[in-house]
Amino acid sequence: MNQYLFQSERLGFRNWTLDDLDPLAEMNNDDDVMEFFPFKPTREDTKKLILRMQEQFAKNGFCYFAVDLLASKEFIGFIGLCEQTYLEDQPSFVDIGWRLKKSVWNKGYATEGAKICLDFGFNTIGLDTIYSVASEINLKSIAVMKKIGMERIKTFKHPKLLNDKRLVHCALYRSTKN
Repeated sequence: MNQYLFQSERLGFRNWTLDDLDPLAEMNNDDDVMEFFPFKPTREDTKKLILRMQEQFAKNGFCYFAVDLLASKEFIGFIGLCEQTYLEDQPSFVDIGWRLKKSVWNKGYATEGAKICLDFGFNTIGLDTIYSVASEINLKSIAVMKKIGMERIKTFKHPKLLNDKRLVHCALYRSTKN
C-alpha cells in the first residue's frame, strides 16, 4: 500500500499525502500531544504543514516524514529532519524532531525512529551536523535526544516563543557524523 523511503525494525518512513490530513489533524487536536507547543494547529494549519513537508522533501530529499507502523500500516505521526532558520547564531540548520499520537507513546518508537533518521541524515543525505530543540520542560523529548546520543550545546530563548513564558527557554542538542 505505502511506498516507504526507508524502514526501521517497526516503522515505515514516507513522504506525505493529503490522505494524512485527517489523522494528523486529530493528533494535533490532542491536548497531551500538543502540551509543549504554544497552540493546537487548526485543520488548515495542519494542511499547510503537510504541504510544507512535501515541498521540503522535493527540495532537500528529507522532511519530518510521515510514519506508519509496519505491522498494521497505521499512521502514528512524524519523525524526521527539517530545515529550520530561527537560531540567531545558526542561520540555517537541520533539526530532527518527532510528534507521535498518544496511543503509541512509551513503546520506544520516537527513539527507534530518531536513530534511523540520524543515520539517514548522515549516511544517505550526507549531513555533517543535525540539531534538535525542545522546551526545557519537555523532559520526554530531551530524554529521546539523550538516548540517541545527542550532546547538549546550550539553552536559549526561542525567538518564536518569546511571548510564552512556559515554553520560551529551550535546550539545543547536536549530533555530528562520526
